[in-house]
Amino acid sequence: MQFLNDIWNGFCSVVQYLWDNADLLAFVILAGIAIAAAIYVVSVKEVIHSAFYLALVFVCVAVTYFFLEAEFIGVIQMLVYVGAITILFAFSIMLTRRYIQKSGDDSL
Repeated sequence: MQFLNDIWNGFCSVVQYLWDNADLLAFVILAGIAIAAAIYVVSVKEVIHSAFYLALVFVCVAVTYFFLEAEFIGVIQMLVYVGAITILFAFSIMLTRRYIQKSGDDSL
């Protein structure tokens, strides 16, 4: 019975720690999303998907600035990188003509 009581008290202390440090938990989740999106930026075969994963990384960086209480830099990050650079990448990818050569066939 003491063993179950110790487990319950340990669980309650972990929950209390997470409740007291919710910003730490949110930052760890945000960092995980940013790292996963950055990995997808370089590993995805579709270029347009890579551009949108890059936008997700930029959003995560902007939210990190908000965690650091640098709201102006976060807003500038959102406007310049997410709003302008990512859209520029997306439009340039969509407007560029791509030639895909099929295996064994030289005609397009």
